Amino acid sequence: MDWGGRLAELAAAHGVPGASLAVRHRGGTVEHATGVLSTATNVPVTPGSLFQIGSVTKVWTATQTLLLAERGDLDLDAPVRDALPEFAVADPAATAEVTIRQLLSHTSGIDGDFFFDTGRGDDCLEKYVRECARLTQLHPPGVTQSYVNAGYSILGRIVEKKTGLVWDRAMREMVVDPLGLDGVCTLPEEALLRRTAVGHLGKGDKLKPTPVWGLMRSGGPAGATMCATAADAVAFGAAHLAPGLLTEESLTAMRTPQIEVPNPHGLGTHWGLGWILDTWDGHPVLWHSGSTIGQNAALWVVPDADLIVALLSNGGYDGALAAELSREIFAELAGIAVREMPEPSPEPLDLDLASYTGLYDRGHVRTTITDTPRGLHARVETTTPALAALSEPLELELSPVDEVTFVGTAEGNPAKVPFVFHRLPDGSFHVHYSARTNPRIAAADSAR
Repeated sequence: MDWGGRLAELAAAHGVPGASLAVRHRGGTVEHATGVLSTATNVPVTPGSLFQIGSVTKVWTATQTLLLAERGDLDLDAPVRDALPEFAVADPAATAEVTIRQLLSHTSGIDGDFFFDTGRGDDCLEKYVRECARLTQLHPPGVTQSYVNAGYSILGRIVEKKTGLVWDRAMREMVVDPLGLDGVCTLPEEALLRRTAVGHLGKGDKLKPTPVWGLMRSGGPAGATMCATAADAVAFGAAHLAPGLLTEESLTAMRTPQIEVPNPHGLGTHWGLGWILDTWDGHPVLWHSGSTIGQNAALWVVPDADLIVALLSNGGYDGALAAELSREIFAELAGIAVREMPEPSPEPLDLDLASYTGLYDRGHVRTTITDTPRGLHARVETTTPALAALSEPLELELSPVDEVTFVGTAEGNPAKVPFVFHRLPDGSFHVHYSARTNPRIAAADSAR
């Protein structure tokens, strides 16, 4: 298969301005690129171009954390406050109980989509941790899984405390330089020196370069600033196939399930330490995706097939590109069928749709689910000021798969967003989508 040609074909079909692909199979790596870094400049993407990798960075920060544990500098099961006495969130019990392992596996319960700019100084993470004292809980620590961006900035600050280095320097000395990765940077002033992509917002005729290139430095360990080439992303993935950078014990720990994900569709069945864990056709898969302002990234590692794939892109229907291309690559090179997204039930289901409606709020995102003549409808609004100005509310029609699972679709968008409704042990009703759980705070009448 001509993967370069296929990348170009699918990127054009899905309106993606530019993309870079690297595939490492049985020790050999091939690289492909297509499109432009920015529609404003039309500079071509090359295999050596840098893209923002977003939350794929979390696996890198998790790797730093495991390296510190190997050295005896951290106990993963100790409370965060043992390593970072100044750590606090709004709930005193959670402040005392949350462990490093729970930050790594997104089980702390902290409502952590906290994008807060604490400046460009080397003290940005120190200041950020102080601001985390305002963060509330979505659930008690350890009860379920919900994605916590703030948790990884907190881990980044722990790295700083234990190494005496700013997180960016520690990342370079602990991971980037030992692996010999030349195409990785964590700061925009470094990215300016390279052939670097710009994100794009909007679709089709409305597609335009982002008005802001990147997010705040305090989000660096969580994925706000790191850039890489696709080849260096797969080289990092290769470091998780065999001992070298990490010990066998640490590699095993990172891929050991820590929690079952309430909504595995399009994500994974479990979360490890950093890695999302799934199984395709009986093959264990480690992976992570990432999104920043108008850019998307994905890194997949299939250990028993010795296959690693990284796809980086900068707008359009990136998710549809990633889904279609990865499906073809894994089928062709390893005979593996990627686990498919669920499809709505072909037969009408006898459901009380009103029982799902209401206002679901996790502090930084508000989801209103209503019962309309066409079925359930979800309106998703970002309330974080730094991001709300860059995005419009998402309107989704929810089609039932079964009594707990629905598939959300937006007009004119091929992407599918699975929603899973679930109850926690305390009886509270939640909806889980985009890796996060959202508690219902008001019934339908109140939501209106």
